[in-house]
Amino acid sequence: MNTPGDRPFSLARMAAVFLKELVQMRRDRLTFAIMLGIPVVQLLLFGYAIDTDPRHLPMVVERRADGPMVRSLIASLRASSYFDIIAVTDRAGEGEAMLRDGRASFLLSIPEGFEERLVRGERPQILIAADASDPVAAGGPLGALDEIARRALAPELIGPLAGLAQGPPPYEIVRLRMFNPASVTAFNIVPGLLGVILTMTMVMITSIALTRESERGTMEALLATPVRPAEIMIGKTTPYILVGAVQTLLVLIAGRLLFAIPFTGSLGAFTLAAAVFIFTNLMLGYLISTVARTQMQAMQMTFFIFLPSILLSGFMFPFAAMPVWAQAIGEGLPLTHFLRLVREIMLKGGGYADIWNDLWPLLVTLALFTLGALARFRRTLD
Repeated sequence: MNTPGDRPFSLARMAAVFLKELVQMRRDRLTFAIMLGIPVVQLLLFGYAIDTDPRHLPMVVERRADGPMVRSLIASLRASSYFDIIAVTDRAGEGEAMLRDGRASFLLSIPEGFEERLVRGERPQILIAADASDPVAAGGPLGALDEIARRALAPELIGPLAGLAQGPPPYEIVRLRMFNPASVTAFNIVPGLLGVILTMTMVMITSIALTRESERGTMEALLATPVRPAEIMIGKTTPYILVGAVQTLLVLIAGRLLFAIPFTGSLGAFTLAAAVFIFTNLMLGYLISTVARTQMQAMQMTFFIFLPSILLSGFMFPFAAMPVWAQAIGEGLPLTHFLRLVREIMLKGGGYADIWNDLWPLLVTLALFTLGALARFRRTLD
């Protein structure tokens, strides 16, 4: 008579392994929660936050002329789903400053004497400048401006001006793509890819390396020495700073040689921004290592953080086109601010004075991650 151990396939043996895995899954609640959480996060982000047809992008209007036609044009822009007018100014240079520091994605400039020249048939120019460092965000709204202007001015071209409605428009729209005149996609992707690479590698390598030491028991031997928690943190993370520096240098060299990516800003400001970003990701990885009990958990937690970072930071999809709640989450991600910093410096010629608005959130995040990691590590010691 054959026993269960003699059979080539036994339902009893399979059931025993099945029950064992269920028990293990119940014990590893963090892994189980991440397995359920990642699909939910993907569903919410791709379903609600991601929009490949960007709308409601911030625009500033420099108005050097006034009149019914100008007011109709501005009203039509406000009613459009493509633009959100955040400021109307008559001061020269203010709109360009807002475009450069990222507060606005578009600048519409209406010249002096616009209506008088239009009535005389001189075809005055309307200038629209776009922040083309993100070509995807600039393309659709630039193309929609012709129809918006036509509908806005059509009611004004009646009576004695009806003749101007015939033939080509009585005005000329001049489009200017700033910071990326040729709308080269690589100019947007490659600088942003630096932040993505640093996020993925710095967080994952640090969290897994430190968790591996805990699994192997070498961390306990280190804790038996007089070394303090802050000294352990600095000593453990410093080697990875060099790795991050090498990665940054490789991306910059490859971007220049292979894709002709410009670097028009301050090298010192770029070095400062990159250093703060590397430190921030290392501290995040260290914080994860104090929570995760296994290398698998550390990797899962890293991926759980990496997914929203790449989707909500403005790397793949225009940040300004996301809903308010998604932008609020994105503002809390270090990658969001670093992408703005690196594009500001490399493509827009930014310096120390231009990077502060996005540097201080990184510094605050770095401080919070560092304090959290130290607190968690001291709790582990106790």
